[in-house]
Amino acid sequence: MMNKEPLFFTRYFNKEKGIFLIALALLIVSVSVIIMSLVPPVSRDELVHHLAVPKLYLKHGGIYEIPYMEFSYFPMNLDLLYLIPLYFGNDIVPKFIHFAFAILTAWLIFGYLKKRAGTVYSLSGALLFLSLPVIVKLSITAYVDLGVIFFSFASLLLAIRWLNEGFRKRYLLCAGVMCGMALGTKYSAIVALALISLFIPFLYSRYADDKKMLMPRTLLHFIIFFVTAVAVFSPWMIRNYHWKGNPIYPLYNNIFNPPVQNAVEKKEGRIEKRPEQNRGELTYRAIVYGESGLEIAMLPLRVFFQGRDDEPRLFDGRLNPFLLIFSVFAFFPKKNIPAAIRRENMIMVSYSFLYILIAMFTTAMRIRYISPIIPPLIVLSILGVKNLFEISRERSSGFTRSIGSAFVILLFLISLAMNGSYGVELFGRVKPLTYITGSITRDEYITGFVPEYPALKFINKTLAEDSKILFVYLGRRGYYCDRDYVTDEALFTRAILASNNPEMILSSLKKAGITHVLVSLLVFDKWVKDNCSPVKQEILKSFFREYTIPIYYENGIGLNILQKKNK
Repeated sequence: MMNKEPLFFTRYFNKEKGIFLIALALLIVSVSVIIMSLVPPVSRDELVHHLAVPKLYLKHGGIYEIPYMEFSYFPMNLDLLYLIPLYFGNDIVPKFIHFAFAILTAWLIFGYLKKRAGTVYSLSGALLFLSLPVIVKLSITAYVDLGVIFFSFASLLLAIRWLNEGFRKRYLLCAGVMCGMALGTKYSAIVALALISLFIPFLYSRYADDKKMLMPRTLLHFIIFFVTAVAVFSPWMIRNYHWKGNPIYPLYNNIFNPPVQNAVEKKEGRIEKRPEQNRGELTYRAIVYGESGLEIAMLPLRVFFQGRDDEPRLFDGRLNPFLLIFSVFAFFPKKNIPAAIRRENMIMVSYSFLYILIAMFTTAMRIRYISPIIPPLIVLSILGVKNLFEISRERSSGFTRSIGSAFVILLFLISLAMNGSYGVELFGRVKPLTYITGSITRDEYITGFVPEYPALKFINKTLAEDSKILFVYLGRRGYYCDRDYVTDEALFTRAILASNNPEMILSSLKKAGITHVLVSLLVFDKWVKDNCSPVKQEILKSFFREYTIPIYYENGIGLNILQKKNK
């Protein structure tokens, strides 16, 4: 294994000074993340799912089925950890639990690179990872993606160790456990399970010294990994099968429950939530975003160059183009690269490329959904930087060598500067100091990001404990609501489309136990204009006029109580 430090550091800065500077940068990144995390949760999926569902479990006294929340059927390994601080009334600590998995992943990257490239390179890898825009954004939220990144990368590294150390089954078992933990954290890890499960028999059949009983042993290693992963994941599968007859609900429900679902949808006239569910994500991009065939074909490259937060067309997140550029140089032809490292590099690039390709054809293209490729690409990027240094040293001398080394350093610093620029921008958006210093209250901070929050405060303060509120076009953000609520706005829209008079709308809502309706009026008005005939619009106006009483309005959010008005 190569363990040479970069010439530029050893000659001009020395190794110790280089380590100090990188460690200082790591400290700055970590402190910045901590500061940005010290604010109340306001990110969408925190309020919809990752904190909202654990809060409901605590209120109910245990895990229970929540039919109107499709996302409550997702695996919840990390979400269950969030139960602990939520039980004690703290909703900021879950962010630090999530950030801890970024630290653990950086530690894995450091440990892997330390043996193959040295301390400076390994610390640089940890820094590049922790400062990456999408990692910083995830680190200040109580999401689960950093858990998937850690567990899936740990599984991949253990599979590589299994390969390097004579196919010891204990490493394969551990790899299966880590992959199962990733599956139990988020369904997107199914791709990691599929890829590593395919790598196991391929690697064994190619690199095993003993070719006797090759096929049975290849199959045995595959079974050990796959069965272990599924066994660790199985509690969530059993839960969903018991509730829905589909172990990975809501994924592929048309396969597990085709007759029931199709009949219900036909009977109710259910509106499809997203066109790509039927047409495919690539067709959706072509129709809705107007992307050409070339633009769609370039998706695997575009995700590195065009990412932008909160914009689905641009992958709802940001990577760093140097993550791709540096990785190319990990494969630059060099005679002194050990065969084992070349082999590991091929495993990592194959894993990353296939992961992107599968995601591209099976789901909406989001940076978070392909985030398990980030650690392997970080490793390849740092090894690419290492190769650039060594190429500069071998093919030049004297002053030219120093210029070459300085140029490589400059490129790496530019990549870090791009990450830093995003961090500064994000800090400005989050505005943590206004809250931390007490310039604004918790309620004021949340209201600045969650427009329905004042209405939810009103609900918590004034409505009876047995109230049940239907959220209509509020983005399903229910975490801050302390009363029972239903986020299925389709319940309301179906009632409107299926009703011939206002009384039928009221009957449908009362049948579901609804006592109040909380509506984002601008969004709802647009839906009504786009989907309802003039006759339906008149019925809806009559319903609101005769059977609801407005009791609160702020920020475009209206709360109505279902009650027949006295004539």
